Amino acid sequence: MTETSERDDSFRDDSFHVFDTTLRDGAQREGINLTVADKLAIARHLDDFGVGFIEGGWPGANPRDTEFFARARQEITFRHAKLVAFGATRRAGAKASEDPQVRALLESGAPVITLVAKAHDRHVELALRTTLEENLEMVRDTVSHLVAQGRRVFIDCEHFFDGYRADPEYAKAVVRTASEAGASVVVLCDTNGGMLPAQIQAVVATVLADTGARLGIHAQDDTGCAVANTLAAVDAGATHVQCTANGYGERVGNANLFPVVAALELKYGKRVLPEGRLRDMTRVSHAIAEVVNLTPSTHQPYVGVSAFAHKAGLHASAIKVDPDLYQHIDPEQVGNTMRMLVSDMAGRASVELKGKELGIDLGGDRELVGRVVERVKERELRGYTYEAADASFELLLRAEAEGGRLSYFQVESWRAIVEDRPDGTHANEATVKLWAKGERIVATAEGNGPVNALDRALRVGLEKIYPQLAKLELVDYKVRILEGVHGTQSTTRVLISTTDGAGEWSTVGVAENVIAASWQALEDAYTYGLLRAGVTPAR
Repeated sequence: MTETSERDDSFRDDSFHVFDTTLRDGAQREGINLTVADKLAIARHLDDFGVGFIEGGWPGANPRDTEFFARARQEITFRHAKLVAFGATRRAGAKASEDPQVRALLESGAPVITLVAKAHDRHVELALRTTLEENLEMVRDTVSHLVAQGRRVFIDCEHFFDGYRADPEYAKAVVRTASEAGASVVVLCDTNGGMLPAQIQAVVATVLADTGARLGIHAQDDTGCAVANTLAAVDAGATHVQCTANGYGERVGNANLFPVVAALELKYGKRVLPEGRLRDMTRVSHAIAEVVNLTPSTHQPYVGVSAFAHKAGLHASAIKVDPDLYQHIDPEQVGNTMRMLVSDMAGRASVELKGKELGIDLGGDRELVGRVVERVKERELRGYTYEAADASFELLLRAEAEGGRLSYFQVESWRAIVEDRPDGTHANEATVKLWAKGERIVATAEGNGPVNALDRALRVGLEKIYPQLAKLELVDYKVRILEGVHGTQSTTRVLISTTDGAGEWSTVGVAENVIAASWQALEDAYTYGLLRAGVTPAR
C-alpha cells in the first residue's frame, strides 16, 4: 500500500545536501545482512528524519537491490528524500547506451543516480585494465547519457585522495570531466579512510579552486576521523556530505550521519533537516539499530544513552547550578536526556539531581542526602555498582527517604539444587518459601539453570497474588567476578535487566555466591516491577 503523505522539501534549497548511504555502504558492515523489508523500514526512518537523498543500493547487481527499488516505488511516497540508485560507469570499450548495468540504473526508476568512477591512476590501469584517457571517456559518456535520459547524476570519485597524492592532475581531470559532462556533484572519496582533517581541507580547497566543480565528501573512518574529515571538507567548500546511520560501513565504518547532521545544524547553523526533526535524532538512531539487529552504541555522540550522563561529584555540583557548565548542548535538542550516575564518586549534588530525575523529592534534607551518599559509597566498596543499576539505586533511595525498604513479599528461605546425572543430563530445581499479603507460599520450579529455576519458582509463588508479574521478562544477565584473593570464593556481582514491555530496568546483587548474588538482583527486579506497575506495597 502506498503511503499518502505529501512531499515536503520546501524548507531547503539545493545549496547543501545530506546524502545517506546506509542501505548500500552501511550494509557492507560485518554482521549486517539486510532484507528488502529491512531496507524499506530504514528508508522510511531516514525519510522521516529528513535527509535529502537515500542511496538504496545497486539495482541489477543483485536481486535484493532490484526488488528494493521496485517495491520502494510502490510502497513509499518519500516526503523529504529522493531515492538514489548506485552503479558504475560503463565498461571500457563499450557505449553507455548499450551497457546493461547502466540500463538497470535507468530501469530502477530512481530520479538520482550515483556513479562510482576511478580517480586513482593505478586503479585505472590495474583494476579496470584500461588507459587513463579511456577512463575519462567512460565517465564522460556515462554521465552525459544518464543526464540526457532525465536523471540527476552524482559521481563518486573512488580513492580520490590517494589518487590525488599519486597524480594530482589526473585526479582533477576526472573531476573536470564529470562536471563538464553534467554531473551535479563530484564526490571526493577517502575510500581507504587514511586521511586526516588538515589534509582533507587542503585538498578539497585546491580542487575546488582549480576545477570549479561542485564538490562533495565521502569519508571512511579508518583513522577515527570520518566525522572530522567530513566537516573539514565542508569548511573547505564541499556542499554535499555522504554519511551512514550510526557510522555503519565496511571495516570500521563511515562518517556517522547523526554527529555530522547535529554539527551542521547546531554548530554551523545550517538548516539541513525539516523543522523539529533534529529532536527525533536519538529515536531514529536507535530505531535503525533495532532494524539491523545491533545494540546501539551507548557512548555515541549526541544519541548514546551515555552522551549526557554525569558521574563525578564535581560535575554534578556544577550541573545543579547550570547544566550548560558540563554539557555542550541541551540534550533535548537531539531527543536525548541528561542522566545522573550514582557511584562512589557521587556527592550530595549527584544524589539530589538523581532524586529529582526519579521524581523523588528529597526536600533539601541534607541529613538524608548524606546518608544516601554514605550508603552508596559503603555498598560500592563491597562491589555494588549503581550507575549500571538505576532500579536498585531507586529502591535504596526510597528506603532511606521513606523509612524502610518497599515490601511486597518477605522471603523465608530459598534453595537451588543442581543435579549432574550419570547419563550426562542435568537437572536444576529451586524452592522458595515466602510470605505475601499474609499468606505463606511455598513454590518449586525447574529451569535450564539454577538462576532460571529460582526465577520460575518466584513467579510460580507470586503471580497468583501479583498478576502484574506475568508481564515481566528477564532480558539480560551479566556476571562478573570481582578482584579478590580468595580464588573461587571471590566476590561475585550480578546485573539483571528486566522489561515489562514498556520499559527496561537493571538491578544488582553482590555476594560470595553467584546464586545468592543473582537472588538479590531478582528480588530487586520484581520489587521494582511491582512499583512500576503501581502496586501499593505492604507497608
